[in-house]
Amino acid sequence: METFCERLREVRLERKLTQKEVAAVLGVSLTCYAGYEQGYREPDFKMLIKICRFFGVSADYLLGI
Repeated sequence: METFCERLREVRLERKLTQKEVAAVLGVSLTCYAGYEQGYREPDFKMLIKICRFFGVSADYLLGI
């Protein structure tokens, strides 16, 4: 089963975006966003919603529900 960090990386790569580009759109540092993809940070609910809206995916999908 894929984890949040794996799915997050997958949707970013499908859209051919860099971590830096996504971090800028979300208003977080590159280090913060990279932490989401590497699994050592988790976004709060507001950031999860922002990520879902940006990528056009559901929270259920990203969370593997």
